[in-house]
Amino acid sequence: MVRSVSFLVNAIIIWSLLSVLALAEGKNPQEMDRFPPSPLEMTTDDPLVRSSVKQQPLTVDEQVKLEADLDKLNQEAINIFQGGDKQTALDIWNRELRLRRFLGVLSEVQALSRVGAITWRENEGQQVMYITQRLQVIEKQMISEKNTDLQLWRSLADAYENVRVPKLAVSVYQQVLSLVKQQGDVNSQLDTLNTIGKLQLSEFNYSQAATTYQELLKMTMNTGDKLNEVRYLQELIYIYEQGKQHQEAIKVLSQLAAIYTRDNNMTAVAPLKIAIAENYQYIAQKQPEFLQEAFNKYQEAYVTAWNSQSYVVASDALQKLINLYRSQNQIDAALQTTQILLETQSLTTNFYGLMETYDQIGQFYLEKKDNQKALLAFKKGLEIAQQIKHQEDYFSQKINELSPSKL
Repeated sequence: MVRSVSFLVNAIIIWSLLSVLALAEGKNPQEMDRFPPSPLEMTTDDPLVRSSVKQQPLTVDEQVKLEADLDKLNQEAINIFQGGDKQTALDIWNRELRLRRFLGVLSEVQALSRVGAITWRENEGQQVMYITQRLQVIEKQMISEKNTDLQLWRSLADAYENVRVPKLAVSVYQQVLSLVKQQGDVNSQLDTLNTIGKLQLSEFNYSQAATTYQELLKMTMNTGDKLNEVRYLQELIYIYEQGKQHQEAIKVLSQLAAIYTRDNNMTAVAPLKIAIAENYQYIAQKQPEFLQEAFNKYQEAYVTAWNSQSYVVASDALQKLINLYRSQNQIDAALQTTQILLETQSLTTNFYGLMETYDQIGQFYLEKKDNQKALLAFKKGLEIAQQIKHQEDYFSQKINELSPSKL
């Protein structure tokens, strides 16, 4: 499970943004020209707000009028931005964002979020930096004031998401989680934890994501939510495997296998046993004493798949078992297993698989210096290759090399 190129591009943009923020925080007076002050921090008077506003806050009527004027500014900026004059549009948006403060923190954060989403999408990195800096200032104020406005915290988290700074968004969602826990709102807790988990995964922070999904798993087990219990187990399997925590992955895989066994869903059990075997195989690279566990689990996976008539999965388990025997130079055991694999593939009329298996058999016999049996295997492979019209030249060449006149 790997990320797309677009995700990589976004990650680079985020890294660049954070680098700029870090530099800006550490600038000295001699560097002020290199990092001009944020236009969001300008304090000059604006004709849309009376100059005495600091002494006497806006009335309700004035706030209503100002909001309407700012909505017009936003629409004007959108039209100009779409027309291609981006700098003029940004100047108008910055004016709107400065004036939103007079309508309250929530209004400002929601506007910052809206403009942040647009400017991030359009790769306006400097503007995104200004907006992120302003959001951080607001967050610090909220923390110092011990603000408990749930809507405001959620809006702030959403704004951080829109400017693609997941680490800051997670920190705010933790505040949201604390508030909804105090309220005893289980559904909101689940929603918030899910969001936190997704953001942690977007940063490849598998350790913290594991903690989040373990909490989600515990909550669903307590409420008897079987569907989401399976879902969170699957998420944890992915997280532990990506984080190279193979022992933990085995534990969760075993939990999930127990659930499917209890529900008599044996077709789902066999792939899990294969995954358990693979994790043991990884562990055995540094701890060889676990190698036998890998052998055992591949064999269990085959038996389970065979009994549930999942012959494709059974073939997969056998092939992985053969590869493991081969890696340990246990050629005889590998050859014995290929005979079972041939039988299994015949049940699914997997001609390509049969051809590949005969090739493996031929290669194994070559390693044993038994050219006659190798030749027979390659001839069987050629018969199938001719039926499916694939790799005929390859098998013909192998047979030619082993013909008595060539030996």
